[in-house]
Amino acid sequence: MNAPRLAAVLWDMDGTLVDTEPYWMAAETPLIESYGGSWSHEQALGLVGLGLEDSARILQGAGVRMSTDAIIDHLTSEVMRQLAETGIPFRPGARELLADLRAAGVKTGLVTMSMRRMADTVVDLIDFEAFDVIVAGDDATRPKPFPDPYLQACEALGVAPDQVVAIEDSPNGLRSAVASGAAVIGVPLMVSLAGAGAHTIWETLDGRTADDVAAFHQSHRARARVSETATAEENAR
Repeated sequence: MNAPRLAAVLWDMDGTLVDTEPYWMAAETPLIESYGGSWSHEQALGLVGLGLEDSARILQGAGVRMSTDAIIDHLTSEVMRQLAETGIPFRPGARELLADLRAAGVKTGLVTMSMRRMADTVVDLIDFEAFDVIVAGDDATRPKPFPDPYLQACEALGVAPDQVVAIEDSPNGLRSAVASGAAVIGVPLMVSLAGAGAHTIWETLDGRTADDVAAFHQSHRARARVSETATAEENAR
């Protein structure tokens, strides 16, 4: 049986496609300080890759006396304001790889725990038709690290998870993508990806092409097929 061909690439947004994690941190710190609390860089790193509701609850624990919805709305507005001032801070090679995938006819999706209005803002600022589908934090039935966001994107694109490559920068994102059945590339930024299950690590997207992604997918699926065959033979004994 032939390995499934690459049909789609699903991208995380914050920290993978765009380097907005410093923007989130810059929004969190003054909010916590306005309620008399303090917020360290290490604490901020603990929110990387979390769903916004979970992040909001942690900020409440740090002293922010606002509802989770109000915290999410405030942080989202602050990050969007920074984006409007600075433009999109693409990670090195991300825009070029995304454009190459589009030129190659590979479907693309954005799978982010940011709110839909922020995801739409980022996508609207990209100077080409970048994504076929967006699954945002307020679209997901359950947040990362559950597989739901990636499975929803696969369903919307009409592709099977084993036809997909996902690109992520956080442990929670990796766990979500791996659990969905996708082949997963980890591209580290601010936190270690050790032990999070990435099928390969690319230190940067700079210089990477659609052919590189397709080759990774083919190699991963071939290895998976060998493993499945060996398991079936072992179980048949």
